[in-house]
Amino acid sequence: MSMPSRTAPAVSRTGSWVAALCWTAVLLDGFDLVVVGTVVPTLRTPQEWALTEGGATFVVTIGLVGMTIGALTIGALTDVLGRRAALIAAVTSFSVFTMLCALAPDAGVFGLLRFLAGLGLGGCLPTAIAMVNEFTRRASGRATTTMMTGYHVGAVITSALAIVVLEHTSWRWMFVIGGLPAVVLIPLMVKNLPESPAFLLAHGRRDEAERIAAQHGLDLEAAPTLPTGTKASIATLFTGGRLRTTLALGVTSFMGLLLVYGLNGWLPTIMREAHYDLGAALAFLLVLNLGAIAGLLLAGRVAQRTGSRSAGIVWFAAGAVFLALLSVRLPIAGIYVMVFLTGCFVFSAQVLVYAFTSANHPPQVRATALGWAAGVGRVGAITGPLIGGALLSAGIAFPWGFYVFAVVGALGALALAVTRVSRERAVA
Repeated sequence: MSMPSRTAPAVSRTGSWVAALCWTAVLLDGFDLVVVGTVVPTLRTPQEWALTEGGATFVVTIGLVGMTIGALTIGALTDVLGRRAALIAAVTSFSVFTMLCALAPDAGVFGLLRFLAGLGLGGCLPTAIAMVNEFTRRASGRATTTMMTGYHVGAVITSALAIVVLEHTSWRWMFVIGGLPAVVLIPLMVKNLPESPAFLLAHGRRDEAERIAAQHGLDLEAAPTLPTGTKASIATLFTGGRLRTTLALGVTSFMGLLLVYGLNGWLPTIMREAHYDLGAALAFLLVLNLGAIAGLLLAGRVAQRTGSRSAGIVWFAAGAVFLALLSVRLPIAGIYVMVFLTGCFVFSAQVLVYAFTSANHPPQVRATALGWAAGVGRVGAITGPLIGGALLSAGIAFPWGFYVFAVVGALGALALAVTRVSRERAVA
């Protein structure tokens, strides 16, 4: 007998809480995506720390090292300890150390705090993606791309804030602003964020899983692929016929996040090298991430029809084309259009990798697989700013930076094409 219709609004409200809280957590990742890139030009001035190219590269990349470690370790722990606890802990850690960055007396302390903030933030993204996918199994690809709009909304907000804040006050306020949302977000998560039924079922807690699934109108997801007693770890991703796909996803994510962080970390500086003023350079960063939001909304619809893997291959290839075209000198309106289109395809491509990774792995190793993709991707995120810094030091960041990034996009398309589609997903 069906449940009474009066229970439907409660299901809708609780389901909305999961999506909203995960979206907001990912927004904080979007803040971190661009905040250092916005303050680096200021930190290079004699009035502040007079950072050299090497010093600037250090402060851009050290947080990404922390994110790499956080994604690989917390991603795996999420499959052992639970989605809810891992996400709350990640957001708390990131927010505390981000606010402390505002008090940093020099680049060394600033770098240490950025590293510690990165540890927490690295676990945020794979955990949030796993949770949202497990509460929206019938539309997981679209759910992932929709949630990841938060990533670029955060980047857009931060870019816009930088234009105002850096013009009128200290760069330190950028990090105070970045940590403040946690004051509201963490209590809301503690009160309203449920545990994932897929996680509970995979760990033998069927009664709890059935209760939460009923509250959210979900079908329970079977977990038949790991031997009894096997615990989720990175090693499980290289067994059971997953080796080729695991390696290919690592390469694809490496290329994808190299582009995301290379562009967001260095685009303002590269555009300054191309003789645009600081205001215009920061505006390019804002337009780039507005394009990312539009691209995500489109990519979610395309992925729902063609699959995340096929859509991702197309998105990487298109991104490569538009990156190459950024080297062409156009009137200012044309450059804005080209930057917008580049954001549409380049950033959405990486999100489609996450959507495919989540849909292609069973619940016992889903967060671990997402942690692998995000963790190896963070190595690319470190490499992107290093490449940008090297090209800048050599005086050839414009236009050669865009040619290099175009090749990276093409390699991402090829690597994603090597992956295999798993048949492991099932419904209990």
